[in-house]
Amino acid sequence: MRVARLPLLLLLVAVACALGVVTSQHKARKLFTELQKEKDEAQRMEVEWGQLQLEQSTWATPVRVEKIAASKLQMQLPKSGQIQFIRAEQPSPQSSGGATSHSTKPASGQVAGYPASGKGGNRAFSSWEKGEKGIDGANQQP
Repeated sequence: MRVARLPLLLLLVAVACALGVVTSQHKARKLFTELQKEKDEAQRMEVEWGQLQLEQSTWATPVRVEKIAASKLQMQLPKSGQIQFIRAEQPSPQSSGGATSHSTKPASGQVAGYPASGKGGNRAFSSWEKGEKGIDGANQQP
């Protein structure tokens, strides 16, 4: 009787192993198809990324920015007589704490590099010109 049980046990082990192989092969194929889908998606995203970089470089060209600034924002380059340059003094070796002093100030109502008045007003510096307090509560006028 013992001899008859051994082949039956071996047959059951062989069937279990065969089912295990079939199951693992099925899982492997399923994972492989998922991997292929993810690779295809990654490739598609790389192509889209390249297109977005190209589009960004097109949108940010200096000619386009200047054109929009002139047409939509009515901005214009200041004339050479409207530009002031301010030279900062070099800190002296005796100064402590690395503080620098600036003795040259722009003319009244002007900010370095910006015209004193222009078409449409200079709203960005209107509070500075009036000496109003800024966000941090400090007086904006030098």
